[in-house]
Amino acid sequence: MPGIFQNRVALFTGASSGIGEALARELASQGAMVSLAARRTDRLTNMATSIVQAGGQALALSCDVTRDGEPENAVRATIARFGRLDIVVANAGFGVSGPLERIVLDDFRRQFETNVFGVLRTIYASLGELKRTRGVLVLIGSVNSYLAIPGLSAYSMSKFAVRALAEAIELEMRSSGVAVTLVCPGFIESELRSVNNRGELTRAPDPIPQWIVMPRASAARRIARAIARRQREVVLTNHGKAAVFLTRHAPWFVRAILKIGSSIIKRFLGSYG
Repeated sequence: MPGIFQNRVALFTGASSGIGEALARELASQGAMVSLAARRTDRLTNMATSIVQAGGQALALSCDVTRDGEPENAVRATIARFGRLDIVVANAGFGVSGPLERIVLDDFRRQFETNVFGVLRTIYASLGELKRTRGVLVLIGSVNSYLAIPGLSAYSMSKFAVRALAEAIELEMRSSGVAVTLVCPGFIESELRSVNNRGELTRAPDPIPQWIVMPRASAARRIARAIARRQREVVLTNHGKAAVFLTRHAPWFVRAILKIGSSIIKRFLGSYG
């Protein structure tokens, strides 16, 4: 039986792990032809091979979203291989952690170069083709785009910016037929919390209790449904939904909880970054 994304072409940045990898596999299983873009091409090659062996179509592409021209190259290669582009998932990102007095301006610049300007490079590279196909632009934000917590000022700033961008261009893009879907995950199974402030993967243990971490396959299925419905926003995990609701409707309560729990947050953040 043809999948819901049959004959659709999707490009993913940050496709070598976490949400990017899981979502690419999910859309491929539902019939999409997928372009996998990231810096770690060895992982992408293995991933593309496994998708092809399962009966799908996949292309592995080297792409660093912090470098001018590389997202454009990924888009051109995708169209050359598959003939069109219907879905773009701007997923590449990482998190800088640490209190303001411990991090420096270069940490903020590095954070924004990937999480904000990398998203913008991806959008500018793909927007013309998405207009042609009346496709879907997916921006991976975070619950931290609503809730800024101590020790994550740089990361929260970057995700607030992504949410603002999504809300602004969602209205701009309507007349051209492009849907914009903002994804705001809570704690999802990924390598994000094992990446240091320089964007390098470490072997640090995940500081978040596993009972509140959503499996990435479950997250991918929910995001896929939102893409298929051309949904404006999807918030993932129950704790994420609760955090967003309380931030919107009871910010005083959230602030009180953060104040009480700041020492716990500092202990979590002290184990990585």
